Amino acid sequence: MSMHSDGLSQFLDVLPSIVRARLEHGPALETLIEVVLDYGRPAEARYRDSVERLHDVVVTEHDIEFVSKSIGEFGTDNRAGIERTLHRISAIRNRHGKIIGLTCRVGRAMEGTIDIIDDIVRSGQSILLLGKPGVGKTTKLREVARVLSDEAMKRVVIVDTSNEIAGDGDVPHPGIGYSRRMQVRVAAEQHNVMIEAVENHMPEVIVIDEIGTEMEAAAARTIAERGVQLVGTAHGQTLENLMLNPTLADLIGGIQAVTLSDAEAQRRGTQKTVLERKAPPTFDVVIELLDYDRLAVHHNVMKTVDMILRGVPPRPEIRVRTGAGDVEVVQTEQTTEINEPGFNKRFPALSKAPRPKEEMAKGQPVKNGMIRPNSEPKEAPEREEVKDESRTLIRIFPYGINRTRLERAIREKKASAFLTNDINQADAVVAMRSTYQAQPRKLRDMAGRPVHTVVVKSNTYSQIATALDEILKQDSDPPVEHTKALEEVQQGIEIVLQSGKPYDLSPAPATIRKVQHQVAESRRLASESVGEDPHRRLRILPVRLG
Repeated sequence: MSMHSDGLSQFLDVLPSIVRARLEHGPALETLIEVVLDYGRPAEARYRDSVERLHDVVVTEHDIEFVSKSIGEFGTDNRAGIERTLHRISAIRNRHGKIIGLTCRVGRAMEGTIDIIDDIVRSGQSILLLGKPGVGKTTKLREVARVLSDEAMKRVVIVDTSNEIAGDGDVPHPGIGYSRRMQVRVAAEQHNVMIEAVENHMPEVIVIDEIGTEMEAAAARTIAERGVQLVGTAHGQTLENLMLNPTLADLIGGIQAVTLSDAEAQRRGTQKTVLERKAPPTFDVVIELLDYDRLAVHHNVMKTVDMILRGVPPRPEIRVRTGAGDVEVVQTEQTTEINEPGFNKRFPALSKAPRPKEEMAKGQPVKNGMIRPNSEPKEAPEREEVKDESRTLIRIFPYGINRTRLERAIREKKASAFLTNDINQADAVVAMRSTYQAQPRKLRDMAGRPVHTVVVKSNTYSQIATALDEILKQDSDPPVEHTKALEEVQQGIEIVLQSGKPYDLSPAPATIRKVQHQVAESRRLASESVGEDPHRRLRILPVRLG
C-alpha cells in the first residue's frame, strides 16, 4: 500500500505554533485524523485509535484567527481547504456568525486501500459505502476514482462538493488519477451538479461523497437509471440504518405500507398492513465499513432488503485485510429465496424493539429445548439440510473494553459476529467489570431490555477472547437450565390460556428470560419481566398480541 505525499507539513503549518509543536513530538503522527480547536477549551488531537487532549493548551481567539487566515475562504457549508492538499477545515460559528470552533481534518490519498473490494469496484455495479466518520469512506472513494480512471480506463467524473475528494484549488490532487472533478459552488446545489455531470460530460462513472438529502437521493436514482455506474457514500453504519432514514431510504428502494385484503392477509399469515419495497434499489451493492480493514458486503441489495422486510436478519459477506496485507473472506453471504418479495411478517429491524434472532411459526415444536433459527420462508424444503447455515450474525456491543482486541478475537476465531455501536441492535455485550459494576443497571436501561452480558476483569486479549467464546457457546450450545426454563414457559402459557390470568415463572437470568419472552411471543401472548435481581422473573399476561 503506497501513499501520495499527504501534505502533512502544510496541514501543520496552518495550526497555531504550540499545537504544531506538540503534534510533531506526539505519538503516531501518521495516524492523525483531525485536530479540534474550540475557543476557551483545550486543543484536542484525534488519532485512529486514541484521543489526546492538550490540557495545557487552551485555544484563544488569536489561535482561531490564525488558522482562518491561513486557509482558503469558507463556503456556504462552513468548509474550507488547503490548496493542492486533501485537508479540510470546518468551522463552528456562534449566533452572530463569528467562528468559535474549528475541526481540522487530515486528508490522505493511499493507493491499495480498495484491494479488499477491487473485484466489486471493477464489476460496473453501483456501490454505496456506509460507515461512521473517520473510518475511511472518502479515502476509499478517492482510490476508487483513481483505479477506475487510470487502470480500468473509464471516464470518471467526481462531483466534489466540499473539495474533500480532490482537494482545494483549481488543479485536482493527483490522488484521483485522470478522473475529472466538478466543483459545487453552493452545497445545496449538489444534486443539480450531479445531473449536469451526466448530461454534459458523458461519464461512465460518477463519484459522489455524502449523499444526504432527498433531492440528492433522487438525482442518484436518475444517474443510475441512465446506465452510469454510481459510487457514493452516505452517513449510516448499516443497511438497516438506511431503511430507518426516510430521507435516504430511496437509495435502497424505499419502504411503503401496503394494506392487504382479509383473505390475502390470512393466506400470507401476516397482519393486514405490511411493509413493501417501493422500487428497485439505486445501488446494486452496499458496503458497510466496520473498521478500516474490515467490512461487510451486501452483494444483492434488492434481495437483502426483501429479507429484512420478512423479518430475516441480514447475513452479509465479511471481508478483512490481514496483518500480512492479504484479503480474507471470514464469512460468506447467506440469503434465502423469497417467494413473495417485499412483504413481511414483522419488521423488527426498523424499530427500537429487540431484534428477534429466531422466528417461530405458531405451534412449532421446540427442538432440543431451544428455539432453533428459522430464517427460511415457510415453503423452504428440507429444513434439516440448511439449519446450520441459518445462524444469524451475532452483534456485540463493547462496553468499556478495547475494540481492537475484540475485533482481533473475532477475526482469529472466524466468528459469525461483528461489533455494533447501537446497543438497541446488540445480541450480546462484553463489558469491563469496573465499568459494569459502577452502574449495573445502565446497560439494561440503555437497551430497554436485558442483554446477554459477559464481564471481563481486564482489557487483556486472553480475557476478551474467552468472553467471545462464552458468547459463541451461548449462541450454539444451550445449557440444561434452558431446557427446563423452556418447558416451564410452555406450561405457563397453557395455564394462562386456560385460566385467563397472569402467571409468574421461576426467577431466571436475563439470557433465559429473553428466550422465554420469544416463546410467549411465538404463541401471541404478551409478557414482561418483574422483580429485582436475583428474583427477577417472567410474567406471562393474558393479553393477545396483534
